[in-house]
Amino acid sequence: MKYKRILLKLSGEALMGERQYGIDPKRLAEYAEDIKAVTEKGIEVAIVIGGGNIFRGVAGASKGMDRVQSDHMGMLATVINGLALQDALEAADVKTRLQTAIKINEVAEPFIRRKAMSHLRKGRVVIFGGGTGNPYFTTDSAAVLRAIEVEADVILKGTRVDGIYTADPEKNTDAVKYDHISFDDVLSKGLKVMDTTAFTLSQENELPIIVFDMNTRGNLMKVVSGDDSIGTTVN
Repeated sequence: MKYKRILLKLSGEALMGERQYGIDPKRLAEYAEDIKAVTEKGIEVAIVIGGGNIFRGVAGASKGMDRVQSDHMGMLATVINGLALQDALEAADVKTRLQTAIKINEVAEPFIRRKAMSHLRKGRVVIFGGGTGNPYFTTDSAAVLRAIEVEADVILKGTRVDGIYTADPEKNTDAVKYDHISFDDVLSKGLKVMDTTAFTLSQENELPIIVFDMNTRGNLMKVVSGDDSIGTTVN
């Protein structure tokens, strides 16, 4: 395996599957099986998940809600998704811990870096919910922050697109996929990989990002095995 410890970033929308909102149990089960296969190879897995399938703070603020209030709602949505993913993983017989940046002691552990790293060393999957615990920061920023804190080797951003393109491949059939690209080139070309805060934090800490299609079964295993034909690597 190319990596020992990974941070997997999943969007909340990915959990919808073919639905328009909410959580698709079939999609959750597929993710759980792919994550289980990776853990069985001895890879330590941490996960940050978004909440866009339930509530987006920015969307709420754009409709007149207080931004801080709506961001807190978005954080709680990520906890709901974390609980759902935890349940799916445990149904697949994968030991899992959910830690949150906001205290909800009845349903999850508070985020404690040393405890999270201890869980990872023991082979448990650790899901980080609640974003960074602060408004105005996205789950992309939470993913990079947690990856740095737990000393992950790489950030794997699972999307529905198989990498980074010169343009949106869903809108432009002439878009060309990058296999590898530098942080500087992403910025100079104006490509959208993560929000600026998250991307800059990853660049400053020399933490590579791989963007890949998580919805194709087996892709996660290929990425952690070092298959360069899967996704786009930013380093």
